Amino acid sequence: MSLHWFNPPVYVRTDRPGLRFGVSHAEGAAEQLLRWTKRGPKWKQAIETCMAAIEGDVPSQDARKAFEAAAKEESMFLPPA
Repeated sequence: MSLHWFNPPVYVRTDRPGLRFGVSHAEGAAEQLLRWTKRGPKWKQAIETCMAAIEGDVPSQDARKAFEAAAKEESMFLPPA
């Protein structure tokens, strides 16, 4: 199975202080979303959009946009270095 890439990557916080993680595909975005303890309305939309992108039902860029919105809502988003 191939990954569903998007560009530019979305950088998010990790559980290790000072370490950031760049997410550049729908599969990685879904994995990160499942690790988060806070799950607001944009989280739900993002996980659904990532799964739709993985299934090939929506473009990967849609998953990127939804993931970035969820990251901002949950205060996980970090601007590019």
